[in-house]
Amino acid sequence: MDLQTLWFAAVAVLWTGFLLLEGFDFGVAALLPVLGRRTPDRHLMLRSIGPLWDGNEVWLITAVGAVFAAFPGWYATWLPTLYLPFVLVLFGLIIRAVAFEWRHSHHTPAWDSSWTWVITTGSLIAALGIGAALGATTLGLPIDADGTRVGGAFAGLGWPALLGAVAVLAFSVVHGAMFLALKTDGPIRMAARAFARRWAPVASLPLLAWAGLVQLRDGTAVTAVLWLVAALAVVVAWARIRVEREGQAFAAWGTMLASAAATIFGAAYPVVVPSTVDAAFDVTIADASVSDYTLTVMTWAAGIGLPVVLGYQAWTYWVFRQRLTAEPVHEEPAEAHA
Repeated sequence: MDLQTLWFAAVAVLWTGFLLLEGFDFGVAALLPVLGRRTPDRHLMLRSIGPLWDGNEVWLITAVGAVFAAFPGWYATWLPTLYLPFVLVLFGLIIRAVAFEWRHSHHTPAWDSSWTWVITTGSLIAALGIGAALGATTLGLPIDADGTRVGGAFAGLGWPALLGAVAVLAFSVVHGAMFLALKTDGPIRMAARAFARRWAPVASLPLLAWAGLVQLRDGTAVTAVLWLVAALAVVVAWARIRVEREGQAFAAWGTMLASAAATIFGAAYPVVVPSTVDAAFDVTIADASVSDYTLTVMTWAAGIGLPVVLGYQAWTYWVFRQRLTAEPVHEEPAEAHA
């Protein structure tokens, strides 16, 4: 495997890891108005992601940073073309982070309710924006031979962006419900399990459609098998959540995302930004990559630093692995120290 292909695979893994980990954060936040009817329930839901959400966001920084470092041509085409979605993502992540920290500075019903809604709103904006950006990028952007957007600021926000936005949000909401069923106990666990059981089949359809469209356009036999694995994983996740095997359902739902993402990136390879104007304007890894020497240095640096980061994050998940139950509000400081 050449270094360009290796780093393309690394970028795909980083985006998949981000959606797997930050996806349940987004989902839990989106479900706050749905499942968090009582104050103790909302606090329990936030406590479940309190020690994890900020660490999960590192995957987004790393994914975008890897694109910038390894494929600056991809970065230079992708971000300016989709400037608006990325600005919305940053806005959503900023207000979400502020809300997580400020929510516990006071304890009045109005204060808690206001910042809870900010957490939900920021998470929805970020999930929709990231989905729109990834959907538009993998299904096609209106770019010319120089990689420049053809049209105005909204030119790249057609149906591919809408499909990607819906797919990421739908996946995240059910992912969050399955995480709550796995992480909590009591009424929230039962409500989250019921939600996942009801909506998992429907929520999988946009992501499977997205992967299917890329597969039909450029796929191979291998990526076709990966798509079938994704579809089968949905069935397994739904079947396991029905019999209250939350851990297996959560793993199967994550397998669905990983297989769908592998289908999308694998079928698109070696194109990183397909052009809807003319296929001759597609940006490939060869067009977008830095030199082999730079990729070699990056590979050594990643080989040294990545195991440390992964080990630390795995340790964090291990430390906070216990199920949580609802407690009095004043006994719930965990999120404030996230």
